[in-house]
Amino acid sequence: MNILVCVKRIPAPGSRILLTPDEQEIDTKLLGFDVSPHEECAVEEAVRLVEKHGGEATVLSLGPEEAAEQLRYAMAQGVDNAILLETDGGDWDAQATARAIAAAIAGRPFDLLLFGNESADAAGYQVGIRVAHALRLPCISGVKEISIADGVITARRPVTNGWEVYETPLPAVVTVKEGINYPRYPSLPGKLRAKKKPIERIQPTHRPGGLRKARLVAPKEQESTVQILGEGPAAAGAVVELLKELRMV
Repeated sequence: MNILVCVKRIPAPGSRILLTPDEQEIDTKLLGFDVSPHEECAVEEAVRLVEKHGGEATVLSLGPEEAAEQLRYAMAQGVDNAILLETDGGDWDAQATARAIAAAIAGRPFDLLLFGNESADAAGYQVGIRVAHALRLPCISGVKEISIADGVITARRPVTNGWEVYETPLPAVVTVKEGINYPRYPSLPGKLRAKKKPIERIQPTHRPGGLRKARLVAPKEQESTVQILGEGPAAAGAVVELLKELRMV
């Protein structure tokens, strides 16, 4: 079984996001980078399926040269091969990204294409579905359980008070959600092997999609205030009055 899993290089979740002065890009000077939690689970699922059924797993990312860091991390977790669709770091929307991925893998013998359900930065929910449409493959999204037998994939999607169960023959595209598994940490031997593995590099052609970015807007940070009631025993009366105001005494 040959599996492709696609990941996206994003600012580490929880980081403070600052914009460049022209509001066109994220200022990355002080940022760390990672992949989305959904995509971490997609990588782990690919490794588990290969361990169970045999074959190879390949990780793919579209982004600048620095995205090789995320590809090597996935290889340290157990992925066999890596493909970098190398860009200059400029903005690619979901439509352009899906076109580039579909063009790069068309004709390659992948039995299963795994995506995160959505990225943690743009949260567009589009790339996996658009790739499936471009390659004319069946697509199941929002999946939290996968099993494969006799060339058929069974995928379970959680819904209110139960599950939806889908079956489709391979090849197919599946987008998975965080919680389908618990991603492993790379071992030291795995990290050393990943450093030596080659990364296939492809220069994709940028074909703009239907959306155009006007500017980025950083959400307003939540403000907090601190009131100093006093120092030492002299603050006791003010504390009591505050507790009364809060109806705690």
